[in-house]
Amino acid sequence: MPEQLWFTALLNRLFAGPVTGVLQALHIEVRHPEAPIKNAFAMELLVFLFLIVLFALVRSRLSVEKPGPLQHIFEGAHGFIEGQSAEIVGHHSEGFTPFLMALAFFILFCNLIGLIPGFESPTAVPVVPLGCAICAFVYYQVQGFKHAGVAYLKHFAGPMPILAPLMIPIELISHLARVLSLTIRLFANMFAGDMVTLVFFSLVPLGVPILFLGLHIGVSFLQTYIFILLTTVYLAGAVAEEH
Repeated sequence: MPEQLWFTALLNRLFAGPVTGVLQALHIEVRHPEAPIKNAFAMELLVFLFLIVLFALVRSRLSVEKPGPLQHIFEGAHGFIEGQSAEIVGHHSEGFTPFLMALAFFILFCNLIGLIPGFESPTAVPVVPLGCAICAFVYYQVQGFKHAGVAYLKHFAGPMPILAPLMIPIELISHLARVLSLTIRLFANMFAGDMVTLVFFSLVPLGVPILFLGLHIGVSFLQTYIFILLTTVYLAGAVAEEH
């Protein structure tokens, strides 16, 4: 039986049977049928539910005349991401802001949830950053095709047709490497942050670990910013006018 957080144990107690049945129907091996839900998925689900409630709360309290503190926070985040996109992508970047905002808040809260006793950061498990990286990869590729149609494929052939046989595999490897880069950067930093905090809590339970909790918060925000920044850069390359 794998070690479970209390929320994971609750989900397994309620949904172990149906989840195991679905996984077996998909021919996915289930080592522990009584506990098929992993901690990382449980934390992702918790973050997702929290964000749904948070977004609904913000939406219900939107006001032009008397905006509240929560609205100011979201408007500030929206303005920051939209301004960054406008600088990198250009004047037609407004349509990308909802995706970038949702991805940023999801990654940020996945990073920060590990600071709460009884929870852990799902981004410290490789599969979660990989899922975020794949979402970013698919999104900017889809936007490239939406923007330029089939002509987007010329991007992989390079500037000169004669170099296409050489450039196509290089470009394909380059784009796939972006997924690996996004995954490893986010996972490695969050995993290291969790390990350092855990070690100092075990060695010096009072005082000193607070400094590392502050460092963990800083790393959480920084890694979220870098992930979104790189995704925006990839978007800019996919929808550039020359394509």
